[in-house]
Amino acid sequence: MAAMRFKAYLVEDSPVIRENLAGFLEDVAEAQVVASASTEQEAIDWLRLHASKDDWDLTIIDLFLQRGNGFGVIRACRHRAPHQKVVVLSNYATADMRERSRALGADAFFDKSAELDQLVAFCEKVRSPG
Repeated sequence: MAAMRFKAYLVEDSPVIRENLAGFLEDVAEAQVVASASTEQEAIDWLRLHASKDDWDLTIIDLFLQRGNGFGVIRACRHRAPHQKVVVLSNYATADMRERSRALGADAFFDKSAELDQLVAFCEKVRSPG
């Protein structure tokens, strides 16, 4: 029996990366990408409008956006349902960035250039909790 697809929300300002990531998630991680945003405010507005626990399962956030940054988006996810996970996917995977993201409530942090396998493994957990 095939596992159910989970709903992913992408916060990424590069159209090329966003498109590639959406395809990657749909093909490799069996996700359904429900929406995306390229600025902090656009992401926060979408999250506010889609606060239902059924609207998304995983939000993937880049830290550096066209306007604003991912830290504000992580903060905006604080009152999510327990099954909803927030991960950071960034090229700036320094210890400081990882710690700051976790302190704001991110469930995980992955380096865009080196940790996509770990992101897929994390997605497996989101898709089949328990």
